Amino acid sequence: MSPEQDTAPDNHGNAMSSLVGSTNDLAADTPRSRVDQILQWVPRILSSKPHVVLLMGLGVYLIVLPILGVTVSANTELIGGNYTNVTSDIGACIAAGGTLHLVNQSRKRRRMDEERLMLARETHRLLHHVYGDAARQLGHVGPIARHPADVPPASGGGEPGPSTGTM
Repeated sequence: MSPEQDTAPDNHGNAMSSLVGSTNDLAADTPRSRVDQILQWVPRILSSKPHVVLLMGLGVYLIVLPILGVTVSANTELIGGNYTNVTSDIGACIAAGGTLHLVNQSRKRRRMDEERLMLARETHRLLHHVYGDAARQLGHVGPIARHPADVPPASGGGEPGPSTGTM
């Protein structure tokens, strides 16, 4: 199955899907629009150390100081929030950082898997080339089906070699 078959088309005929885009790959390697490029920075900013330190300082100011008897004005609490807001913001920062880590690991793993698959296909092709007689004895007859990403052999004779076989 090709990657094009794995994902649904971006636009299903309504305006909302063209605005939101595909939900099959929420962490696309390359953002398609300017909005996507800007939104890609939101988790990085949320999970940054300065932002977490700022929220912890806000938590100390709005939660710990009033417990110790320091008066915090109502306007400050209205603007800064309360303990529920501050703790949920810190939780969102942790979640954003975890998500970024998982997305990066998934991309690395996918690249390694693609490399392994290409190596396995090339090894398979070479084994059929070297041991063509044994492959034919096992019933693997005919030319080897090549994957579109595989590089064709350097010899440009156009005729299959004497030891080519198929799975």
